[in-house]
Amino acid sequence: MRNLSGRNVEEFVLVGFPTSPPFQPLLFVFFFVIYLLTLMENILIVSTVWLTSSLHRPMYFFLGHLSFLELWYINVTIPRLLGAFLTQDGRVSYVGCMTQLYFFIALACTECVLLAVMAYDRYLAICEPLRYPSLMPASLATRLAAASWGSGFFSSMMKLLFISRLSYCGPNFINHFFCDISPLLNLTCSDKEQAELVDFLLALVMILLPLLAVVSSYAAIIVAILKIPTAQGRHKAFSTCTSHLAVVVIYYSSTLFTYARPRAMYTFNYNKIVSVLYTVIVPFLNPGIYCLRNKEMKDAFRKTMLGRCHHPRDVPD
Repeated sequence: MRNLSGRNVEEFVLVGFPTSPPFQPLLFVFFFVIYLLTLMENILIVSTVWLTSSLHRPMYFFLGHLSFLELWYINVTIPRLLGAFLTQDGRVSYVGCMTQLYFFIALACTECVLLAVMAYDRYLAICEPLRYPSLMPASLATRLAAASWGSGFFSSMMKLLFISRLSYCGPNFINHFFCDISPLLNLTCSDKEQAELVDFLLALVMILLPLLAVVSSYAAIIVAILKIPTAQGRHKAFSTCTSHLAVVVIYYSSTLFTYARPRAMYTFNYNKIVSVLYTVIVPFLNPGIYCLRNKEMKDAFRKTMLGRCHHPRDVPD
Protein backbone atom coordinates (compact mmCIF):
# COMPACT_ATOMS: atom_id res chain seq x y z
CA MET A 1 0.00 0.00 0.00
CA ARG A 2 1.26 3.43 -0.88
CA ASN A 3 1.80 6.39 1.43
CA LEU A 4 -1.28 6.99 3.56
CA SER A 5 -0.63 10.70 4.09
CA GLY A 6 -2.40 11.76 0.90
CA ARG A 7 -5.14 10.76 -1.51
CA ASN A 8 -4.09 7.74 -3.56
CA VAL A 9 -7.38 6.49 -4.96
CA GLU A 10 -7.95 8.04 -8.39
CA GLU A 11 -11.35 6.45 -9.01
CA PHE A 12 -14.16 4.68 -7.18
CA VAL A 13 -16.28 1.72 -8.20
CA LEU A 14 -20.01 2.02 -7.49
CA VAL A 15 -21.51 -1.31 -6.43
CA GLY A 16 -24.92 -0.30 -7.77
CA PHE A 17 -28.39 -1.41 -6.83
CA PRO A 18 -28.82 -4.86 -5.20
CA THR A 19 -30.68 -7.16 -7.57
CA SER A 20 -30.31 -10.48 -9.34
CA PRO A 21 -29.29 -10.42 -13.06
CA PRO A 22 -32.70 -11.58 -14.42
CA PHE A 23 -34.40 -8.53 -12.86
CA GLN A 24 -31.88 -5.96 -14.09
CA PRO A 25 -33.51 -5.28 -17.50
CA LEU A 26 -36.93 -4.95 -15.87
CA LEU A 27 -35.65 -2.52 -13.24
CA PHE A 28 -33.78 -0.55 -15.88
CA VAL A 29 -36.97 -0.08 -17.91
CA PHE A 30 -38.92 0.82 -14.74
CA PHE A 31 -36.45 3.52 -13.62
CA PHE A 32 -35.93 4.79 -17.17
CA VAL A 33 -39.68 5.31 -17.65
CA ILE A 34 -39.89 7.09 -14.28
CA TYR A 35 -36.93 9.26 -15.30
CA LEU A 36 -38.56 10.30 -18.57
CA LEU A 37 -41.94 10.97 -16.92
CA THR A 38 -40.30 13.00 -14.17
CA LEU A 39 -38.45 15.08 -16.75
CA MET A 40 -41.63 15.78 -18.70
CA GLU A 41 -43.70 16.54 -15.59
CA ASN A 42 -41.27 19.03 -14.14
CA ILE A 43 -40.45 20.66 -17.47
CA LEU A 44 -44.19 21.15 -17.99
CA ILE A 45 -44.58 22.73 -14.54
CA VAL A 46 -41.64 25.10 -14.99
CA SER A 47 -42.78 26.18 -18.46
CA THR A 48 -46.42 26.55 -17.34
CA VAL A 49 -45.52 28.71 -14.34
CA TRP A 50 -43.21 30.80 -16.50
CA LEU A 51 -45.63 31.30 -19.41
CA THR A 52 -48.95 31.71 -17.56
CA SER A 53 -49.37 35.22 -16.21
CA SER A 54 -52.11 34.21 -13.76
CA LEU A 55 -49.60 31.93 -12.00
CA HIS A 56 -47.08 34.70 -11.34
CA ARG A 57 -47.74 34.55 -7.61
CA PRO A 58 -45.49 33.41 -4.72
CA MET A 59 -47.18 30.00 -4.33
CA TYR A 60 -46.49 29.03 -7.95
CA PHE A 61 -43.19 30.89 -8.00
CA PHE A 62 -41.88 28.56 -5.27
CA LEU A 63 -43.41 25.55 -7.03
CA GLY A 64 -41.55 26.49 -10.19
CA HIS A 65 -38.30 26.63 -8.22
CA LEU A 66 -39.02 23.24 -6.68
CA SER A 67 -39.67 21.68 -10.09
CA PHE A 68 -36.51 23.25 -11.53
CA LEU A 69 -34.55 21.91 -8.56
CA GLU A 70 -35.90 18.41 -9.09
CA LEU A 71 -35.03 18.53 -12.80
CA TRP A 72 -31.45 19.14 -11.74
CA TYR A 73 -31.71 16.65 -8.89
CA ILE A 74 -32.76 13.65 -10.96
CA ASN A 75 -30.06 14.36 -13.54
CA VAL A 76 -27.46 14.13 -10.79
CA THR A 77 -28.63 10.76 -9.42
CA ILE A 78 -30.81 8.74 -11.83
CA PRO A 79 -28.36 8.45 -14.78
CA ARG A 80 -25.88 6.82 -12.40
CA LEU A 81 -28.60 4.43 -11.23
CA LEU A 82 -29.48 3.53 -14.82
CA GLY A 83 -25.83 3.00 -15.64
CA ALA A 84 -25.54 0.45 -12.84
CA PHE A 85 -28.03 -1.78 -14.68
CA LEU A 86 -26.34 -1.38 -18.07
CA THR A 87 -22.80 -2.24 -17.07
CA GLN A 88 -20.96 -3.92 -14.24
CA ASP A 89 -18.16 -1.34 -14.55
CA GLY A 90 -19.51 1.39 -12.29
CA ARG A 91 -16.30 3.40 -12.27
CA VAL A 92 -16.24 7.10 -11.46
CA SER A 93 -13.19 9.33 -11.09
CA TYR A 94 -12.34 10.96 -7.77
CA VAL A 95 -13.11 14.42 -9.16
CA GLY A 96 -16.34 13.17 -10.74
CA CYS A 97 -17.42 11.57 -7.48
CA MET A 98 -16.75 14.72 -5.45
CA THR A 99 -18.53 16.87 -8.04
CA GLN A 100 -21.60 14.62 -7.96
CA LEU A 101 -21.52 14.62 -4.15
CA TYR A 102 -21.34 18.42 -4.04
CA PHE A 103 -24.36 18.98 -6.26
CA PHE A 104 -26.34 16.18 -4.62
CA ILE A 105 -25.86 17.66 -1.12
CA ALA A 106 -26.51 21.20 -2.36
CA LEU A 107 -29.79 20.26 -4.04
CA ALA A 108 -30.97 18.12 -1.12
CA CYS A 109 -30.30 20.94 1.38
CA THR A 110 -31.91 23.50 -0.92
CA GLU A 111 -35.06 21.37 -1.15
CA CYS A 112 -35.30 21.14 2.65
CA VAL A 113 -35.17 24.94 2.98
CA LEU A 114 -37.46 25.53 0.00
CA LEU A 115 -40.13 23.24 1.48
CA ALA A 116 -39.95 25.28 4.70
CA VAL A 117 -40.35 28.50 2.71
CA MET A 118 -43.40 27.05 0.96
CA ALA A 119 -44.89 26.12 4.35
CA TYR A 120 -44.37 29.70 5.55
CA ASP A 121 -46.04 30.99 2.40
CA ARG A 122 -49.07 28.77 3.06
CA TYR A 123 -49.15 29.99 6.68
CA LEU A 124 -49.38 33.62 5.52
CA ALA A 125 -51.99 32.81 2.87
CA ILE A 126 -54.28 31.00 5.33
CA CYS A 127 -53.65 32.85 8.61
CA GLU A 128 -53.21 36.36 7.17
CA PRO A 129 -55.27 36.33 3.95
CA LEU A 130 -56.03 40.07 3.90
CA ARG A 131 -52.42 41.09 4.54
CA TYR A 132 -50.90 38.34 2.39
CA PRO A 133 -50.06 40.57 -0.65
CA SER A 134 -48.15 42.99 1.58
CA LEU A 135 -46.52 40.29 3.73
CA MET A 136 -45.36 38.20 0.75
CA PRO A 137 -44.54 40.61 -2.10
CA ALA A 138 -42.68 39.40 -5.16
CA SER A 139 -39.42 40.89 -3.90
CA LEU A 140 -39.58 38.89 -0.65
CA ALA A 141 -40.46 35.69 -2.54
CA THR A 142 -37.40 36.21 -4.74
CA ARG A 143 -35.15 36.76 -1.72
CA LEU A 144 -36.50 33.66 0.05
CA ALA A 145 -35.92 31.52 -3.04
CA ALA A 146 -32.39 32.91 -3.41
CA ALA A 147 -31.71 32.24 0.28
CA SER A 148 -32.86 28.64 -0.16
CA TRP A 149 -30.45 28.05 -3.03
CA GLY A 150 -27.62 29.94 -1.34
CA SER A 151 -27.89 28.10 1.98
CA GLY A 152 -27.99 24.73 0.22
CA PHE A 153 -24.89 25.35 -1.87
CA PHE A 154 -23.00 26.93 1.04
CA SER A 155 -23.78 23.97 3.31
CA SER A 156 -22.61 21.58 0.62
CA MET A 157 -19.38 23.52 0.15
CA MET A 158 -18.63 23.31 3.89
CA LYS A 159 -19.28 19.55 3.96
CA LEU A 160 -17.17 18.89 0.89
CA LEU A 161 -14.34 21.01 2.28
CA PHE A 162 -13.87 18.49 5.09
CA ILE A 163 -14.65 15.33 3.10
CA SER A 164 -12.26 16.14 0.25
CA ARG A 165 -9.38 16.60 2.69
CA LEU A 166 -9.59 12.95 3.75
CA SER A 167 -7.29 10.27 2.33
CA TYR A 168 -8.71 7.35 0.36
CA CYS A 169 -6.19 4.52 0.05
CA GLY A 170 -8.35 1.52 -0.83
CA PRO A 171 -10.51 -0.43 -1.16
CA ASN A 172 -12.36 1.89 -3.51
CA PHE A 173 -15.76 0.13 -3.74
CA ILE A 174 -18.68 2.40 -2.78
CA ASN A 175 -21.71 0.46 -1.59
CA HIS A 176 -24.21 2.72 -3.34
CA PHE A 177 -25.46 3.64 -6.81
CA PHE A 178 -24.11 7.21 -6.56
CA CYS A 179 -21.47 9.03 -4.51
CA ASP A 180 -23.01 9.65 -1.11
CA ILE A 181 -21.48 10.86 2.15
CA SER A 182 -21.74 7.84 4.42
CA PRO A 183 -20.24 5.21 2.07
CA LEU A 184 -17.40 7.61 1.21
CA LEU A 185 -16.59 8.22 4.87
CA ASN A 186 -16.51 4.48 5.43
CA LEU A 187 -13.70 4.16 2.86
CA THR A 188 -11.31 6.78 4.22
CA CYS A 189 -8.01 5.69 5.72
CA SER A 190 -7.50 8.90 7.71
CA ASP A 191 -9.17 10.26 10.83
CA LYS A 192 -12.75 11.05 9.83
CA GLU A 193 -14.07 12.21 13.21
CA GLN A 194 -14.00 15.91 12.33
CA ALA A 195 -15.63 15.38 8.94
CA GLU A 196 -18.31 13.20 10.55
CA LEU A 197 -19.06 15.82 13.18
CA VAL A 198 -19.30 18.67 10.67
CA ASP A 199 -21.47 16.61 8.35
CA PHE A 200 -23.77 15.51 11.17
CA LEU A 201 -24.19 19.03 12.60
CA LEU A 202 -24.84 20.60 9.19
CA ALA A 203 -27.30 17.83 8.37
CA LEU A 204 -29.20 18.57 11.57
CA VAL A 205 -29.21 22.31 10.86
CA MET A 206 -30.29 21.94 7.23
CA ILE A 207 -32.94 19.32 8.00
CA LEU A 208 -34.24 19.97 11.51
CA LEU A 209 -34.42 23.78 11.41
CA PRO A 210 -36.50 23.80 8.20
CA LEU A 211 -38.57 20.95 9.62
CA LEU A 212 -39.19 23.01 12.77
CA ALA A 213 -40.35 25.90 10.58
CA VAL A 214 -42.69 23.52 8.71
CA VAL A 215 -44.15 22.10 11.93
CA SER A 216 -44.65 25.59 13.41
CA SER A 217 -46.32 26.84 10.24
CA TYR A 218 -48.71 23.91 10.07
CA ALA A 219 -49.52 24.11 13.78
CA ALA A 220 -50.64 27.70 13.22
CA ILE A 221 -52.49 26.69 10.05
CA ILE A 222 -54.41 23.92 11.84
CA VAL A 223 -55.40 26.31 14.65
CA ALA A 224 -56.60 28.86 12.09
CA ILE A 225 -58.55 26.26 10.12
CA LEU A 226 -60.30 24.94 13.23
CA LYS A 227 -61.59 28.46 13.89
CA ILE A 228 -63.39 28.58 10.54
CA PRO A 229 -67.11 28.15 11.31
CA THR A 230 -68.22 26.14 8.25
CA ALA A 231 -67.05 22.67 7.19
CA GLN A 232 -66.84 23.81 3.59
CA GLY A 233 -64.59 26.69 4.55
CA ARG A 234 -62.33 24.42 6.59
CA HIS A 235 -62.07 21.94 3.73
CA LYS A 236 -61.25 24.67 1.22
CA ALA A 237 -58.54 26.14 3.46
CA PHE A 238 -56.94 22.79 4.24
CA SER A 239 -57.03 21.64 0.61
CA THR A 240 -54.61 24.43 -0.31
CA CYS A 241 -51.83 22.86 1.77
CA THR A 242 -52.53 19.10 1.80
CA SER A 243 -50.34 18.51 -1.27
CA HIS A 244 -47.38 20.32 0.27
CA LEU A 245 -47.88 18.48 3.56
CA ALA A 246 -47.82 15.11 1.77
CA VAL A 247 -44.54 15.97 0.03
CA VAL A 248 -43.03 17.19 3.31
CA VAL A 249 -43.90 13.96 5.14
CA ILE A 250 -42.42 11.73 2.42
CA TYR A 251 -39.28 13.79 1.84
CA TYR A 252 -38.33 14.62 5.42
CA SER A 253 -39.02 11.13 6.79
CA SER A 254 -36.74 9.48 4.23
CA THR A 255 -34.08 12.18 4.57
CA LEU A 256 -34.03 12.03 8.37
CA PHE A 257 -33.71 8.25 8.26
CA THR A 258 -30.70 8.47 5.98
CA TYR A 259 -28.76 11.50 7.21
CA ALA A 260 -29.75 12.57 10.73
CA ARG A 261 -27.91 9.72 12.42
CA PRO A 262 -24.35 9.06 13.60
CA ARG A 263 -21.88 8.42 10.79
CA ALA A 264 -20.53 5.41 12.65
CA MET A 265 -23.47 3.50 11.19
CA TYR A 266 -22.46 1.84 7.96
CA THR A 267 -24.44 1.95 4.74
CA PHE A 268 -26.49 -1.16 4.07
CA ASN A 269 -28.67 -2.09 1.12
CA TYR A 270 -31.67 -0.75 3.03
CA ASN A 271 -30.15 2.72 2.78
CA LYS A 272 -29.98 2.38 -1.00
CA ILE A 273 -33.65 1.48 -1.09
CA VAL A 274 -34.49 4.54 1.02
CA SER A 275 -32.28 6.63 -1.27
CA VAL A 276 -34.41 5.52 -4.22
CA LEU A 277 -37.44 6.90 -2.38
CA TYR A 278 -36.20 10.48 -2.16
CA THR A 279 -34.02 10.57 -5.28
CA VAL A 280 -36.43 8.86 -7.69
CA ILE A 281 -39.94 8.37 -6.29
CA VAL A 282 -40.43 11.75 -4.58
CA PRO A 283 -39.44 13.84 -7.65
CA PHE A 284 -41.75 11.63 -9.72
CA LEU A 285 -44.72 12.02 -7.35
CA ASN A 286 -44.32 15.72 -6.53
CA PRO A 287 -45.79 17.14 -9.78
CA GLY A 288 -48.88 14.95 -9.46
CA ILE A 289 -49.31 15.66 -5.75
CA TYR A 290 -49.07 19.40 -6.29
CA CYS A 291 -51.08 19.71 -9.49
CA LEU A 292 -53.77 17.03 -9.79
CA ARG A 293 -56.04 18.69 -7.20
CA ASN A 294 -55.22 22.24 -8.27
CA LYS A 295 -57.80 23.45 -10.79
CA GLU A 296 -55.80 26.54 -11.67
CA MET A 297 -52.71 24.47 -12.50
CA LYS A 298 -54.75 21.99 -14.54
CA ASP A 299 -56.32 24.80 -16.55
CA ALA A 300 -52.88 26.30 -17.13
CA PHE A 301 -51.54 22.87 -18.17
CA ARG A 302 -54.27 22.54 -20.77
CA LYS A 303 -53.49 26.00 -22.10
CA THR A 304 -49.77 25.15 -22.29
CA MET A 305 -50.38 21.80 -23.96
CA LEU A 306 -52.73 23.29 -26.56
CA GLY A 307 -50.18 25.98 -27.37
CA ARG A 308 -49.90 29.64 -26.68
CA CYS A 309 -50.74 30.43 -30.28
CA HIS A 310 -54.40 29.68 -29.55
CA HIS A 311 -54.45 32.17 -26.66
CA PRO A 312 -52.66 35.27 -27.95
CA ARG A 313 -54.51 37.68 -25.73
CA ASP A 314 -54.18 36.23 -22.26
CA VAL A 315 -54.92 38.82 -19.64
CA PRO A 316 -53.71 38.47 -16.02
CA ASP A 317 -56.44 37.52 -13.57
